[in-house]
Amino acid sequence: MKTRKIGPDLTVSAVGLGCMGMSHAYGGQDERESIRTLHRAVELGVTFFDTAEVYGPFENEILIGKALKPYRDRVVIATKFGFRIDAGKQGVEAMSGVDGRPEHVRAVAEASLKRLGVEVIDLFYQHRVDPQVPIEDTVGAMADLVQQGKVRALGLSETGADMIRRAHAVHPISALQSEYSLWTRDPEGEILDTCRELGIGFVPFSPLGRGFLTGKIQKPEDFGDGDFRRTLPRFSAENMATNTALVKLMEEMAVAKGVTAAQLALAWVINQGEFIVPIPGARKIAHLEQNVAAADIVLSSDELRALGDMLAPERFAGTRYGTAGAWVTNR
Repeated sequence: MKTRKIGPDLTVSAVGLGCMGMSHAYGGQDERESIRTLHRAVELGVTFFDTAEVYGPFENEILIGKALKPYRDRVVIATKFGFRIDAGKQGVEAMSGVDGRPEHVRAVAEASLKRLGVEVIDLFYQHRVDPQVPIEDTVGAMADLVQQGKVRALGLSETGADMIRRAHAVHPISALQSEYSLWTRDPEGEILDTCRELGIGFVPFSPLGRGFLTGKIQKPEDFGDGDFRRTLPRFSAENMATNTALVKLMEEMAVAKGVTAAQLALAWVINQGEFIVPIPGARKIAHLEQNVAAADIVLSSDELRALGDMLAPERFAGTRYGTAGAWVTNR
């Protein structure tokens, strides 16, 4: 597996593994199967694993800590804080707002260390910026954790260029995690330029469009019970009819290149820059192996342009989130 740098201190596999779907939002799965997938990832050379306290909530961190314990010295574990979590609720319903207060930062870090069963968190992200707390205060508390040896590197998620600069002035930010794929390109321009300028790694989540760009999802009924994609505008029956037609165009290009649609979509993201390390989710070993292989796909500038034009975001129907979920994208 090829490697890439995230910030000044972290070297990781060119493709990481987003672990959310094993415990959260997409219906989850059997723990034993998740552990088999995680172990296979390590065998394939994946060294970058992404989780968060809110996934479950809490269950995903416990799973990752348990599964990766035998490989602790070979992997980089990233986790995230920043949501208020309602006790007794599960899944997306447990998220009731954001909390960037310094005392919350400290409390969550201690809890995450225990759930993961590690002495240090390799990469600690603020999951969403709290508009009620100055970013300098939040990052200051995160920086204290670095000084205490509890965290190696700091990250932000789904935030804009000005906020990145303010945070970076307090303590170097190693990574920015945001949604980025062929059908979601909000970070292009100022945000990606800021990451390049400051030497910040960019970590796209949902680089396969929450699974839609694989071509395997045709209708809302393809989602299992408890899958939050049923609530997203892009996945309504009407919008999926429009969007599926665009993915079929990509499938034709993939066949001509001898790869799958998922691999082509992921390769497009990987080929956007050496500072970019996507974290596609994979609950099944077959999907994991397919994603890992995408790291070796080379796309010419003409192919990148053609693919980008073919699947331009404005051609897709529906928004990322409905009104109820808009608050989780604050910048």
